[in-house]
Amino acid sequence: MASSPPILDKARGLFETLLLFEGGPVELEAHLERLSASLLAVFGAELPPRLAEEAWERAYGIELGRMRIDVRPGDPGTAVTLSTEDVDPADFFPDSERGATLRAVSREGGLGPHKWADRRWLDGAAAGSVPLLLDRGEEVLEAGRANLFAAFEGVLVTPTADGRILPGIARAGAIATAGEAGIEVTERSLTRAELLAADEAFLTGSVRGVEPIATLDGAALPPTGEISRRVGDGLRQRWLGAPVAIAGPAPAAARPPDRPAR
Repeated sequence: MASSPPILDKARGLFETLLLFEGGPVELEAHLERLSASLLAVFGAELPPRLAEEAWERAYGIELGRMRIDVRPGDPGTAVTLSTEDVDPADFFPDSERGATLRAVSREGGLGPHKWADRRWLDGAAAGSVPLLLDRGEEVLEAGRANLFAAFEGVLVTPTADGRILPGIARAGAIATAGEAGIEVTERSLTRAELLAADEAFLTGSVRGVEPIATLDGAALPPTGEISRRVGDGLRQRWLGAPVAIAGPAPAAARPPDRPAR
């Protein structure tokens, strides 16, 4: 297991990453609410009032992509940068052949509930691998780009959002989707050994959706099964098959022609 990553430079600010689908930002309201709460809690600052409208404008015309929103408080105000890029459809709710390769990283106390722009702790990751943060006692916290779920005898387990992990938007959607599908969900401590012994396990993120896990430190994890499929199907429907909430009205120029606001 790798040693603890460097100390975070919180002055670099915060960021959010969200999915863009058919010209609209998915779960924009939830992402901006989380970003706003973190910005206020950490820096005592507020988001610009037109950020939602700007996000819609930048999303226009993108069929499948991602948007990153960076915020960095300063004088005279909060600096905001929006950037977008296309997403490979094969990385959107990927199949088992594109499952994540996890590498355990010790991070006592985790990274906390805010999404820090300083990502230097990812720099040491082996090419193609995703860091898996572990607290003392090899307690699983979260992956570098996602939250984690594991299934045991039909019960879905995910680490508790107790201030040590980012409370993911996709994580919340997966928990709600599982409940609607009649799948029991438990938030509790989860160890590395338990994860390796799970019936199935997957990651949840706001761009990839439900992502299979291929290996952890070289050890193969079981292929995703019925629970992963049902949660993935439900989350995809939640994002793409229903109206997408936005923070405030989108300007007409930011919407695809002849489409309702999503």
